[in-house]
Amino acid sequence: MENRDDNRCIEQVMAGDTAAFAMLVNRHKDLVYSIVLKIVQNREDAEEVAQDAFVKAFQKLASFRKDSKFSTWLYRIAFNEAISKTRLKRPQEVEIIDDLNESVAEEEMDEAVLGLDAAEQKQALGMALQKLLPEDQILIDLFYREGLPIGEISGITGLSESNVKVRMHRLRKKIFVELNEILSRKAFSL
Repeated sequence: MENRDDNRCIEQVMAGDTAAFAMLVNRHKDLVYSIVLKIVQNREDAEEVAQDAFVKAFQKLASFRKDSKFSTWLYRIAFNEAISKTRLKRPQEVEIIDDLNESVAEEEMDEAVLGLDAAEQKQALGMALQKLLPEDQILIDLFYREGLPIGEISGITGLSESNVKVRMHRLRKKIFVELNEILSRKAFSL
């Protein structure tokens, strides 16, 4: 339904009713801002980059081929704009992931997590997620919070579907290891 509504708005914009673009902005502004904020990590920059993404989408609307959903196309523009902004601000960072295959018994982790109340679980998970790079946090957000399928995440990020799957697998492991460290520190401090 949303895709049909988006296509109707696009047709109106292409027919000269530029005010119809405001409906697209209103429909997608929250997720565009969320994607951008995760990457640029600054509210003012995120507002600027989100606005730039919408301007770019408006300017390039005629090139939208409708072989994907409009939202996927728009989120890809926002993602690329945010990445470009961060590349201009800081040197390229490289993270080396050492030994993600630590032997952590999943049953032990499940017991430790289930032993926490909901607020403690949320806090531990939040701490683990903060250790991820912004680009990795986006993958987690798009998949788990927004419920987007791998194919759409691939379209937004420009990564192949298999690359998204591999990165998601590695991220789950990394979060698992981080949670284990957080819970170990918490148990040790008691």
